[in-house]
Amino acid sequence: MSSLSSPPAAFYVTGTDTGIGKTFSSCALLHALRQRGRSAVGMKPVASGCEQTAQGLRNEDAIALLAASDPAPAYADLNPYALPLPLAPELAAAAAGVTLSLGPIEAAFERLRAQADTVVVEGVGGWLAPLSTTLDQSHLVQALQLPVVMVVGLRLGCLNHARLTAQAITASGGTCIGWIANDVDPRMERIDDNVALLRARLPLPFWGRLPYAPGGDPALLARHLLG
Repeated sequence: MSSLSSPPAAFYVTGTDTGIGKTFSSCALLHALRQRGRSAVGMKPVASGCEQTAQGLRNEDAIALLAASDPAPAYADLNPYALPLPLAPELAAAAAGVTLSLGPIEAAFERLRAQADTVVVEGVGGWLAPLSTTLDQSHLVQALQLPVVMVVGLRLGCLNHARLTAQAITASGGTCIGWIANDVDPRMERIDDNVALLRARLPLPFWGRLPYAPGGDPALLARHLLG
């Protein structure tokens, strides 16, 4: 079974919802891999909510992945589809007059894979959030032949969301190789008990638990990810 000690050459990071810390977790994963002696780069194939800069459209999450990567890839490879409006990708792409397709993502991924031991590919929203009218995240995972790591946002409802997401990944042909617990709600009651219930009910390797740390240094947080 893959772990941070013996990771696959690339994997896909999905989550139980939007706003549950996929980027936070992906950056910590990149540092954890690097601390284990592996070169590692991030990828955000599709990002909405990008700002116009002197260098072109830039996304905050993609920039965070770039900062956590070593070697540092070209931004256009890390984020081949940068969409201005902070909407679901399908809506943001339509507003920008862009048609999302697998070809540019596959080409960028191959360039990233040639640069590093491991590529950490971050998805959008939850697993079933579509990329376009004809493209789901499962199609991207299948095209790039990526196993999946699931980030579970620890808040009320996480047991249901985690189990549904794990089932959905399997049902759509994906292979989930592990999960990460991420503390997103410091007010959640009996949070340790919830983590214990998740560990008992998710038939997946547990890759660690990230503490509630807004703005925390991912290089320091990487120690919480085991493997």
